Amino acid sequence: MSRPLAEYFSSVDSADAHSYGFGHIRDFLTFPYEALSHDWVITNPPFRLAEEFVNRAMTVARSGVAILARTVFLESVGRYETIFKTNPPTVFAQFSERVPMVKGRVDQKASTATGYAWFVWQKSEAVGSPRLTWVPPCRKVLERPRDYL
Repeated sequence: MSRPLAEYFSSVDSADAHSYGFGHIRDFLTFPYEALSHDWVITNPPFRLAEEFVNRAMTVARSGVAILARTVFLESVGRYETIFKTNPPTVFAQFSERVPMVKGRVDQKASTATGYAWFVWQKSEAVGSPRLTWVPPCRKVLERPRDYL
């Protein structure tokens, strides 16, 4: 995600738990980021830690948070109580085509039955009902050979 974002924004502060050739190696949950120190936090967190990532990202981000997660992230009484009940995403953008990922990365040759979506919180908008939208089929148009490691 960091490389395409860097094509559009003047500054991208990127970090991951492993080296993917871009950004720092650090743990987002424990690194001492200052509150409201980044405009946006955009991430594809490990699914088992996605709830913690959302909570931490909401502290770090000034303008908003975008989490790429499995669609089933919507499900869970626990997440409903700790996130969605009082702070639902502003936008829920479901991918209309499958996004095959292997170890957290998109894979050109893989296939999957898992659905993914963007969960987006825009802090400037009042808490209300999330807008549901779909990401139309776009892989063939947007993906480039250099997108794959």
